[in-house]
Amino acid sequence: MNDIKAILFDLDGTLLPMDMDKFTADYMKRLCAYLAPLGYEPSLVAEAMWHGIAAMVRNDGSITNEDAFWQVFTKRFGEKAMKEKETLVDFYRGEFPKIQPSCGYDPKAKWAVDKLKEMGYRTVLATNPLFPALATAHRINWAGFKTDEFEFFTAYEDSHYCKPNTAYYKEVLARAGLKAEECLMVGNDATEDMIAETLGMKVFLLTDCLLNKNDVDISKYPQGSFEELVEYAKTL
Repeated sequence: MNDIKAILFDLDGTLLPMDMDKFTADYMKRLCAYLAPLGYEPSLVAEAMWHGIAAMVRNDGSITNEDAFWQVFTKRFGEKAMKEKETLVDFYRGEFPKIQPSCGYDPKAKWAVDKLKEMGYRTVLATNPLFPALATAHRINWAGFKTDEFEFFTAYEDSHYCKPNTAYYKEVLARAGLKAEECLMVGNDATEDMIAETLGMKVFLLTDCLLNKNDVDISKYPQGSFEELVEYAKTL
């Protein structure tokens, strides 16, 4: 019996290849353009979005990430902005899918996850919960998956922390009913994903879309391609 029971996957840059800067620029451009006809100055929307994201990253767990974001957004534009929650649902349903060309696609991602499930591993999508579930579901689909191929995925509605806060991983573990030492975290970010190791998780750094903004020494981490991930999992 393997000591490792579940594999936690990051999404953006891991299962879904992407240039984060290109994706973010396209996302912000489309969102600002969508809200402009409603009287929202694009530069102010972008500023409020970034401040809202920062608030989610700083979240201390007392509220959901969704509430943390909207507290900032309504502080900037007033309580009237709360009605834009429904507007954003429409944005994520109709306009957000047009961002897909800003992302890549790697069929090996689905191949690897299927192989690992065949080996008996549970799979959870531990993506940084900065987006609504609707937007995350789109990105899961872009990567070649259906949402129900994972036990669950994290979104801003049901999360109270963000990466790289280790409390985010503790919340995921509690939701999955798992101990840190029973999990392998797979991600492409040397800081946000590999931090899970400090809780006692095993980690694997997927290097296809490697992010290492803090210039972390990554030589200590098991790393490589999807094929190498599958081989590594056989040793656990």
